[in-house]
Amino acid sequence: MKMEMEEDDKILDRKPVVESEGLQFLQQTVGFVFSDYGWYIFFGVIALYLLVQRMRQIKGLKRKVSVSTEDPSVVVRREEALEAARRRMQEELNAKAELYREKQKQLEEEKRKQKIEMWESMQEGKSYKGKLKLNQDAGESSASNLATRPKPKSDKKSLRGSDYNPLSGSGGGSCSWRPGRRGPSAGG
Repeated sequence: MKMEMEEDDKILDRKPVVESEGLQFLQQTVGFVFSDYGWYIFFGVIALYLLVQRMRQIKGLKRKVSVSTEDPSVVVRREEALEAARRRMQEELNAKAELYREKQKQLEEEKRKQKIEMWESMQEGKSYKGKLKLNQDAGESSASNLATRPKPKSDKKSLRGSDYNPLSGSGGGSCSWRPGRRGPSAGG
């Protein structure tokens, strides 16, 4: 019996040694893997987590879209309202274009009348330039107020005389530019 107990003790002692060696091997292997590739594993797990979250979000959106299909009558009403708004805007644009065309025709008619009057006054031997300028000024003011007319130059006295030239060196003052010497520098 004593021998059997000794053998049992040896067997019991051997099992923990084998198990502890396996645990030590596993611990060393995992330690080496994490020490060499720890950051890669860490970021890989984070990327995997974010990917899973994104996939869940996409699946949730697909369910919402499939569940909440719109009522066909609502879609038809929305499209009819959109078409009516487009039609209204097109009518406004057409009205503005028609007004513009009428103004252009009116201006053309006025120009034609001015040319006829100018031709008749020339045939009679009268001066037509005075009337033409008056008619043009009236026509321009009525035709388009948006166009800017050139402003007449005011007769202001200039600060310097008309004979002033900044490159000549004359004109007073102690600031006059002189060109440098020609040729090589006079160094040692």
